[in-house]
Amino acid sequence: MVSAMRISLLAGSAVTVLILAGCSSTSDEEPARVFATPDGQGLSAAVTEEALVGHLEELESIAAEHDGNRAAGTAGYDASVDYVVSQLESAGFEVTTPEFEFETFEAQTQTLSLAGTEIPVFALSYSPTTTAEGITARVVGAPAGADGCEATDYAGLDLAGAVAVVPRGVCPFGVKQTVAAELGAAAAIIVNNEPGPLDSGTLGDAETAQIPTGGVSQEDGATVLAAPEVTLTLVTETDTTMSRNIIAQTTTGSTENVVVTGAHLDSVPEGPGINDNGTGTAAVLETALQMGSAPEVTNAVRFAFWGAEENGLVGSTKYVEGLSDEDKRNIALYLNFDMIGSHNAGYLAYDGDDSDQVGEPAGPAGSDAIERTFVERLADEGTAVDGTDFDGRSDYGPFIEVGIPAGGVFSGADENKTAEQAEKWGGTADQTFDENYHTDQDTLANVDRAALAKNGAAVAYGIGVYAQSVEGPNGVPVGAEREAARAEG
Repeated sequence: MVSAMRISLLAGSAVTVLILAGCSSTSDEEPARVFATPDGQGLSAAVTEEALVGHLEELESIAAEHDGNRAAGTAGYDASVDYVVSQLESAGFEVTTPEFEFETFEAQTQTLSLAGTEIPVFALSYSPTTTAEGITARVVGAPAGADGCEATDYAGLDLAGAVAVVPRGVCPFGVKQTVAAELGAAAAIIVNNEPGPLDSGTLGDAETAQIPTGGVSQEDGATVLAAPEVTLTLVTETDTTMSRNIIAQTTTGSTENVVVTGAHLDSVPEGPGINDNGTGTAAVLETALQMGSAPEVTNAVRFAFWGAEENGLVGSTKYVEGLSDEDKRNIALYLNFDMIGSHNAGYLAYDGDDSDQVGEPAGPAGSDAIERTFVERLADEGTAVDGTDFDGRSDYGPFIEVGIPAGGVFSGADENKTAEQAEKWGGTADQTFDENYHTDQDTLANVDRAALAKNGAAVAYGIGVYAQSVEGPNGVPVGAEREAARAEG
């Protein structure tokens, strides 16, 4: 690695060049790395589709060599860590890979029988196991309009020994099964609130999980509710293992207004995870490579690649939990990028101001400004952006919980694209944004490369903008204003 370096801004050029201090290059040496101007425009121009695809090809090759996936706790994930670390080190970054414990979950048997009919069911991650024979019990459904988030939702109903059937929505699955368990239910079934199976839910962690819990499709929900009795068999296993995050920070810029940007590196066990979340990883990584470890920036930039996101945001949660109060105060904002090349792509930005009035409330003070940064950037490129809820399904969750403003772009997962969105962006209405989500078909062949390129440039733009300033019309609270905003939160 090059150790003694200086960065010089070339007049009239869009790039800065890394020069070996006191040395002359020879034909045997690697050529000096060329870094982009570390602002929004410079970085967005430098992060190309070709470079992003190159990273995705590497991640797909890693998955192919390791049982078809890059899931946390596997050799495929470790190889993915090695690749990202080697890339960052090649750009001069000092890289750490802090370890953490997490729980792996495997469902060996998943069946739901009623009156001789088999209904597809999927165990929610960390669901306790049933016996091999399963649980046969009467069905008690939450009343119409009730979400099963509070004990009062079951007023007048006897859940003792029953299988509670409750709709998805409003509160986490872990809360729903906890409420049912505390009322004496033997098991729980969550019914999807939109067409399609509920095949990727989680109870959060093994400590939260109290009773066997599975998910069924919206289409099958009415059949389950109408059954007087069901047999639910979920033979599962939860083990404790280790994984790693990757952290690299610029050596330049203020450490009192750190810009943290991250993407989860792990895939689900079912597939290679190239859109989810190779695309976010590629965009954050390539931005780091184009910026370099010692750019001329106002604020330090910390690049993070999270482990075990698919196991319940474990890596990012452990990271935030390990921060001191001063560390948290010194983080100006967090930018999250999770899926930016979906097959039936949308152009979405996290709804920092809750202007959509959907789901969760607005993010911490400054999240509205981050949303505007991405909306305005994509609008300048001719793309109108819709909001997407802070629904807690990605690594911004632990940051907003401690009052750190957050935002980012997203191309959609298992939600359906509306007719209005299809007219605006192209693609197919009434189909999910990514039909390959959490499957073995989440491959490079199924990435929308136009969306990847456009969103990848937006990722770099947002990072570059805040690297230079976290103040102004689209800025976030600083100094005493930050202290006051987070105290109120």
